[in-house]
Amino acid sequence: MTKKAPFVVGLTGGIGSGKSAVADLFASHGVPVVDTDQIARDLTVAGGAAMADIVVAFGPQFALADGSLDRAAMRARVFGDEAERQRLNAILHPRINAESRRQIAASCGPYVLLVVPLLFETGGYADLCQRTLAVDCPEWMQVARVTARSGLAADQVRAIMTAQMPRDARLAQADDIVDNSGSLSSLALAVAEKHHDYLTLAAA
Repeated sequence: MTKKAPFVVGLTGGIGSGKSAVADLFASHGVPVVDTDQIARDLTVAGGAAMADIVVAFGPQFALADGSLDRAAMRARVFGDEAERQRLNAILHPRINAESRRQIAASCGPYVLLVVPLLFETGGYADLCQRTLAVDCPEWMQVARVTARSGLAADQVRAIMTAQMPRDARLAQADDIVDNSGSLSSLALAVAEKHHDYLTLAAA
């Protein structure tokens, strides 16, 4: 008997919107989470599957002494340079996509949460997702959260936000929206409601 393809909910949101908090709350309900950011990190650790190609394409100066990616140097190299960013994406994105599909196929659960920060921008996961969920909060809150956690300056955070899909366009494209401008308890209630909805949809 062929295994039924899992029901996949694609989770997205702008930088600092709270995707990780939402993913953790879904995981607390027993939902398998496939996180493309984590896959990207795994590909670029020492010995990661993408590191050899990155060193060939960009040079050994983009690897730290332990062999992992120098993220700060790479961020400085590709940010604002579309050609360089595309060159990096050509190395990483096919591997991230393939590993995401492998993890989804291997997952066991009522449905799968696929976390893709640039879900609508890349378009590479549209065939996988039966439903999309955007995490949302005011833009000033995104800036405040990212500066507090990362040490990036506010203008750097705004520049990253500008490179992402505009907030209004993201919300218009999403099937569902979860508001993360309030308390963690409010967010937990909102996620619990969505979880109930997705259980129903996945069982249909």
